[in-house]
Amino acid sequence: MNAVPAEFWTTLPLTPGVRVLGADANGLGALEKPAGVLSHPNRDAGRVRALLSADYDFAAECFTWTPPGGNVARLWLLNRLDSPTSGVILVAADGALAADVKAQFQRKAVEKKYVALVFGQPRAEREVWRDRLAVERREGVVRASTAAGHIPAESECRVLRAARGTPPLALLELTPRTGRTHQLRVQSAKRGLPIVGDQTYGDFRRNREFAKATRQKRLFLHSLATDVRYSWAGREWDFSARSPLPPEFAAALGG
Repeated sequence: MNAVPAEFWTTLPLTPGVRVLGADANGLGALEKPAGVLSHPNRDAGRVRALLSADYDFAAECFTWTPPGGNVARLWLLNRLDSPTSGVILVAADGALAADVKAQFQRKAVEKKYVALVFGQPRAEREVWRDRLAVERREGVVRASTAAGHIPAESECRVLRAARGTPPLALLELTPRTGRTHQLRVQSAKRGLPIVGDQTYGDFRRNREFAKATRQKRLFLHSLATDVRYSWAGREWDFSARSPLPPEFAAALGG
């Protein structure tokens, strides 16, 4: 297999605010997505606010563009984050590699860690959350709930920091063991720990008060780190990517 040249990663048509966190010689890479940027364009909105300023092939799940004086270039999207969630997204510069790494997601060989700022205080420093979710799509909008659900969802929760102010806040490390739609947001809300700024499953009154006091309106959920082991060119490879916690998280807890 040919190594992907370093200049491939330095010439990506990235949307402002998106940056490359790292890449290996095989073509597996990680991008850092700011809150508010789409993982890929909506079908009816073109390139607006997507990771790359490029066309997107929904069937192949890849961005395509033509660099000046070059051939068509492609970048495969390996996972997604909701628009209001920031942090690590995996990508690949090779279609066969993309298929292999996607298979690792199916085999649960990819570990993802998130950090969430929530209203409230967990009962224990470490917990395993197990629920059954119901997921439905209406008029193009996806919603999840724990009411009459049958889809298993499991996450590990660890308290990183607690602030007993008004309202009380906690910074949580969340490690999903399943990959369900809106899983962390729904599981947090079910336990009386709604994620700050969640406009779908959160505490709307507290969100308004928090935004007024801090001038921060984002969803306080961040994809902190992703680790994957994959097979390629006859051997095993390990890839890790980490996105630093955005400064507004620490600011919300008083520095």
